[in-house]
Amino acid sequence: ELEVLGHRLPEDSKQARAQMGVVPQLDNLDASLTVEQNLLVFTHLYRVPGRERKAAIERTLAIANLGDRRGSKVSQLSGGMRRRLLIARGLLHEPRLMLLDEPTVGLDPQVRQELWALIDLMRSQGVSILMSTHYIEEAERLCDSVTIMSHGKAVAVGAPDALIREHAGREAIEVYGSPARLTDVEAEAGQRGWRTRRTGTSVAILHSNGASDLEGERRVTNLEDVFVLLTGEEIS
Repeated sequence: ELEVLGHRLPEDSKQARAQMGVVPQLDNLDASLTVEQNLLVFTHLYRVPGRERKAAIERTLAIANLGDRRGSKVSQLSGGMRRRLLIARGLLHEPRLMLLDEPTVGLDPQVRQELWALIDLMRSQGVSILMSTHYIEEAERLCDSVTIMSHGKAVAVGAPDALIREHAGREAIEVYGSPARLTDVEAEAGQRGWRTRRTGTSVAILHSNGASDLEGERRVTNLEDVFVLLTGEEIS
């Protein structure tokens, strides 16, 4: 039995969808229309009452910081602006749940930070967010709870900090050297009951808190350590 926002599926799917906003990975904005016209079209599709449409457009333009571009054709917008417009469009009917499919894919780091701030704003306003992402640092930075997937299966579920603490500890020691040296380090770590994560140039020894006799660069562990440890897949 599945419920979304208190509605049973599939029986109450129409009511559930009415309270959900969607931001697709694929940009499906109408490039021939202006920013404001795109939003106006979707106020009709979302069945926003006529007397509330103007206010809904103004509210979402402000949230997305696009008020000064309301008259611009979508074809004239940057990638980051188009992504913000997609989010604004999904907020027109004040959904309780937003589905974000790879919301920052293909964006440069500065624009990605701007999108993170917008997602933080939505969360502060009480909107629940379900997001898919391949950017591990994005999941660690934004999410209250994450599900790590591998080959279509969930391999871990929990708060990022709790998953890091459980699987990687608080501190890692990064050891660099020749392949033979790294193999020796892995063997020694295994004998001492420590888990390791190996890349082409280094071995990270996890759960290494208090291992003062090991030589290497000490660093704070992160969610990427957990992902690689549990899935065996490196982040590209």
